[in-house]
Amino acid sequence: MQAELKAIEQRLLWLSHWMIHHANHIRPKVDGIKVGGHQASSASMVSILTALYFSALRPEDRVAVKPHAGPLFHAMQYLMGNLDRAKMENFRGYGGVQSYPSRTKDTDDVDFSTGSVGLGVAITAFASLIQDYVRAKPWGADVAPGRMIALMGDAELDEGNIHECLQEGWKHGLRNCWWIVDYNRQSLDGVVQEGLWSRIEGLFTAFGWEVVRLKHGVLQRAAFAEPGGERLRAWIDSCPNDLYSALTYEGGAVWRAQLMEDLGDQGEVNALIGRRSDEELALLMENLGGNCVDTMAEAFAAVDHDRPTCFLAYTVKGWGTPIAGHKDNHGGLMTKAQMADWQRRMGVPEGQEWEPFAGVADPEALRRFLRSVPFFAAGPRRMTDAPLAVPPIALTSEREISTQAAFGKILDELARGDSPLAARIVTTSPDVTGTTGLGPWVNRRGLFARAARADRFRERRIASTAKWDAGPEGQHIELGIAEMNLFLTLGAAGLSHALFGRRLIPVGTVYDPFVCRGLDALNYACYQDARFLIAGTPSGVTLAPEGGAHQSISTPLIGMAQDGLAAFEPAFVDELSVIMEWAFDYLQRDGHEGRDPRTWLRDATGGSVYLRLTTNPLEQPGRRHDDAFRQGAVDGGYWLRPPGSNCEVVIAYQGAVAPEAIRAAGQMAEARRDVGVLAVTSADRLNAGWTAAQRARALGETGASALVERLLADVPRDCLIVTVIDGHPATLAWLGGVRGHRTLSLGVEHFGQTGTIGDLYRHFGIDARSIVERVSGLTEGRRIPARA
Repeated sequence: MQAELKAIEQRLLWLSHWMIHHANHIRPKVDGIKVGGHQASSASMVSILTALYFSALRPEDRVAVKPHAGPLFHAMQYLMGNLDRAKMENFRGYGGVQSYPSRTKDTDDVDFSTGSVGLGVAITAFASLIQDYVRAKPWGADVAPGRMIALMGDAELDEGNIHECLQEGWKHGLRNCWWIVDYNRQSLDGVVQEGLWSRIEGLFTAFGWEVVRLKHGVLQRAAFAEPGGERLRAWIDSCPNDLYSALTYEGGAVWRAQLMEDLGDQGEVNALIGRRSDEELALLMENLGGNCVDTMAEAFAAVDHDRPTCFLAYTVKGWGTPIAGHKDNHGGLMTKAQMADWQRRMGVPEGQEWEPFAGVADPEALRRFLRSVPFFAAGPRRMTDAPLAVPPIALTSEREISTQAAFGKILDELARGDSPLAARIVTTSPDVTGTTGLGPWVNRRGLFARAARADRFRERRIASTAKWDAGPEGQHIELGIAEMNLFLTLGAAGLSHALFGRRLIPVGTVYDPFVCRGLDALNYACYQDARFLIAGTPSGVTLAPEGGAHQSISTPLIGMAQDGLAAFEPAFVDELSVIMEWAFDYLQRDGHEGRDPRTWLRDATGGSVYLRLTTNPLEQPGRRHDDAFRQGAVDGGYWLRPPGSNCEVVIAYQGAVAPEAIRAAGQMAEARRDVGVLAVTSADRLNAGWTAAQRARALGETGASALVERLLADVPRDCLIVTVIDGHPATLAWLGGVRGHRTLSLGVEHFGQTGTIGDLYRHFGIDARSIVERVSGLTEGRRIPARA
């Protein structure tokens, strides 16, 4: 197998580098910038990737490939016949293979999208936790346990989410997880700190990981066994990173001069060095553990346990190429002259650059070997699972209640039942389970743990609202206070159907302002089309006594801007019920890209859902069952008080300020002919439908009409639209542009402070009286003093 692995390694090295070279130096250029592609970062990992995929992996294993090694991944798929040449030739072009591996944009078998630094690493730990969760259930016991593996650069260990993930993994007894560190000791801007390896080892050891340090390849280990070899080993182990990199770039003759100066003894060391030509000496000194396919294959095969394992593989950045070791090679490219010389050295004939087996001594033997590789034998590994039926959700209330409390009651009702959907719901929260409405659900469904663990307070009959027994049957994963971990857990659980063939319905809760703490991981989860429901609660300055540190301003805009996430902010319980019933179905959809001509939204494709909820109990509007209300709540808006033909003012509100908007409308109606009230449940969906309809009309579909356009169609042209939200006013300010209405947008633009809800609503001018005064000031020309 050694010969086959070496042949594969060389083919992957060539194909990945030729693909990058072709994109930058041969393919016609449209823009005046380089295409890029990270040749050096691919080269440092080629031996690792070869040994992993072609000797160690099984079909049930899943891998997050280092972003800058993406060209290697695509070259591997091309070699295996899973990717066509046109895609390779269009690397980083429109419709070609992506810069970094992408589940949704690439056509080859990508397990985890990578690109946002560190997140592709950390999600493998949470995928392993989710795998344990699935296998602990009766409906998932037959899932074969795979290893969740991350290929990572050493600079990714600077990312804080890595450290947060390690601690969470330790809490949950992480297993079946490998992280392989490409320790090339170079980052984008230079050479890394001396001695970093000891800190890395200490970090992983502290959290219970096995650490396998792979510093020397087979050539070096053989040299160390020769007379004088121990002195060579000592020199290599003590050589500063920047000097080792520089000598690698300068080549064999310079290696010889440096070694003779530092080690020359007119004896054993001289003889050891003298037995090798300049080229052989360079190969020896560059034969670090991570650049030796045999060493890596042996290390992978030696693991006979399921404990989390970190492989610290020493490599040379740009290994095997003319730019190896240069400190500027991260974004560097081989010149045309360098590539031509390297092509001759690689034995690739001119005109056969794209041939998968060019230069291979026995192509048929290599093809036979490739057909026998276990990882690829099962074919594509993108799984699926049947959608789950959603039971009716019809929570209503005749009393005052908050949307956060209603959210908890809806989940509690599901927990009481035995629907297949309830069995697949998994909830999670970063240490705010009880304060975000999940407590009743956990009381009924329990915490997840691989081994049973009793609630001591419950055992001892000490009164507590939380009755949290833990065990394999539990359906809540409790996390520490790290929102990055929350969204990575939701991301992993939201891919369970594709990774493990068992669908989960992940539901997470977080304090709404702290959505921002995990925003990179939220974006990452959406980028790879993970499916989950996240409730941000409590939200806004409506959380009045908590002050500005716990009040949110920008989250409605985040909900609108985040691709793959449908954002809602219902005010009333019946709205929330309708939205959650729809959401549980929406999470499971996987249809075509086409848009619904009723809304111009891409609902058939599905996605994740964000609910912005609050703790303020509101008086409920009574029972409403009409289809227009139900459909409007899901689509984004409906008329709570339709405008007449003489309407002078429309108040459009979203979320908790509903009572203020309704009260203001009632007060204004005493002096005005007509005041309309538009209930907006999702500015996100209204806006998305509007922009999509505009694009459709620009492309010739003259009949395209969005819901918001139809809602505002009968509003008189000279009517004033007042928008109100406990959040940034830009969330709804765009409504005036739909039909060209004059618009007054009210909301919160600055950090809040402590006080009552009334205090803060008045301070920011979003209470009923302020709304009336601002409208009067506009229509009657009176100056209203600013409050915020």
